[in-house]
Amino acid sequence: MEDDAPVIYGLEFQIHIIDFDDENNIINKNVLLHQVGEIWHISASPADKGVLATCYNKTSDSKVMTCAAVWRMPKELESGSHESPDDSSSNTQTLELLCHLDNTAHGNMACVIWEPMGDGKRLISLADNNILLWDLQESSAKAVLSSSTALEGKGQLKFTSGRWSPHHNCTQIATANDTTVRGWDTRSMRQIYCIENAHGQLVRDLDFNPNKQYYLASCGDDCKVKFWDTRNVTEPVKTLEEHSHWVWNVRYNHSHDQLILTGSSDSRVILSNMVSISSEPFGHMVDDDELSDQEDHHQEEKSKEPLQDSIIATYEEHEDSVYAVEWSSADPWLFASLSYDGRLVINRVPRALKYHILL
Repeated sequence: MEDDAPVIYGLEFQIHIIDFDDENNIINKNVLLHQVGEIWHISASPADKGVLATCYNKTSDSKVMTCAAVWRMPKELESGSHESPDDSSSNTQTLELLCHLDNTAHGNMACVIWEPMGDGKRLISLADNNILLWDLQESSAKAVLSSSTALEGKGQLKFTSGRWSPHHNCTQIATANDTTVRGWDTRSMRQIYCIENAHGQLVRDLDFNPNKQYYLASCGDDCKVKFWDTRNVTEPVKTLEEHSHWVWNVRYNHSHDQLILTGSSDSRVILSNMVSISSEPFGHMVDDDELSDQEDHHQEEKSKEPLQDSIIATYEEHEDSVYAVEWSSADPWLFASLSYDGRLVINRVPRALKYHILL
């Protein structure tokens, strides 16, 4: 969000680039045409802010397929534009196609997941019951399938979502299918853990704690958000039950992992402070040499008291189901939410909590 990290979201056959001017509290919008089909999933490259991937519907021989492709936005939009919303919305531009992710033999694409570290040349797509690992070559103009694996078993096994772990040298991903969460090693494409019945109903989304390598969050249609330690998956380490309908999204803050965002079909966004399972469960520890002799013992006792988990704020600006929540990659205190009716809302972490965490 801000000039060097615009918000990108899809709306049917368009992609909207939202540039948020934090100093003046102004939102500027540019519209890109996505003429190949209706967008169902979108993800931006972490290494190149001008590159993104989409999953979209395509009709062929009276059949609807969900395909995936990698695109580049116009150069002038990568650094942020300050045109007025009226001017930019009427001045639509077209995306440059870099390559297709060929899913002809693998089924409908559910999502595309970029490798969180590295040069942005590796990504994974989930197609029906297949995990496909791609290498982008020739300046991303060609996608080569380097390895794959299939989920086998009874029934209609289809992946709904996935997340690439930033830990373990980016060798692990997590996937969701039905009520089950699974972990995979990208080197061998073998399953390394399985959380059966992770939720009572469909699992919608996953996210890894950026600071604690074994911690994973999940959410689903049972209205719950659960936190797991992947070394022991028999029980969640924590469960949130604050939403009254399906939870579509869960996101850890990139810098302060106690801050958790969730979005739901109950039209609400909830910001939680899950400090007890964060990387700083006792708050900010002050060095002894920073304290006077009189304060030493008192501060030591105070700092060792575990802080309490709490709901920080509930945001109700949306009038329809909230399908996406995301933290800004440029400002750890800024986040956006998007609802079914196309409304995008940008909010900040309450100032009192921000200073409590920093100080």
